[in-house]
Amino acid sequence: MIVYGRNPVREALRGRRTVSRVWATDGGAREAWLAEVGPELAAGEELERLCGSPDHQGVCAEVSEFEYARVDDLLRDDDALVVCLDEVQDPHNLGAVCRVAETAGAAGVVIGERRSAQVTPAVCRASAGAVEHLPVARVRNVADWLEQAKQAGAWVYGAAAVPEAVPYDEPDYSGRVVLVLGSEGRGLRPRVAATCDLLVALPMRGRIESLNVSAAAAALLYGILHSGRPGLDKVP
Repeated sequence: MIVYGRNPVREALRGRRTVSRVWATDGGAREAWLAEVGPELAAGEELERLCGSPDHQGVCAEVSEFEYARVDDLLRDDDALVVCLDEVQDPHNLGAVCRVAETAGAAGVVIGERRSAQVTPAVCRASAGAVEHLPVARVRNVADWLEQAKQAGAWVYGAAAVPEAVPYDEPDYSGRVVLVLGSEGRGLRPRVAATCDLLVALPMRGRIESLNVSAAAAALLYGILHSGRPGLDKVP
């Protein structure tokens, strides 16, 4: 796999994957964090050919394939917070949600094996390298996994702008929590919504009826942080 962009390559060098080669333009090679790597110099056109995108920012790297996490490991801690995406298909949205989840200290992200974006170089780029540190797990059936999560002691909250949803700041979010976000067009599928213990909604005071899934993830995850949950805020 070829990852590209300064943050994705830098985090790949710091992360779990093996980095076998790094290429950089003359300008990109001047980055201080690349000094010990000794990148191979290449023209910008060559980098674009290697990674298939003009958004390489002067650096790209060949890394080992992304290894998905074991979904059973994500709820191991008593206060684990997991983000579950129901058929989110845009790679940029998946990457942006992963970036938010990692910075908020979430235990991981769960995606479906089908009809969902997978971790690709474009997702690595959109996540600014967050996927190099954040566990991402795949499941065959999202609703079935949510039932398993509930059996493991997790409370499942689905984000949905529907009349029966409660304000997002009403639950206390204590213990194991799974936050479920729906697809770009349809939101949560009916069976997934029915599996949730509670549906929560952000206040919508303008004329637009919904947020982009990554924006909703940011608002909800940081709302959960402000609810006083222990163990999530990395700031001393």
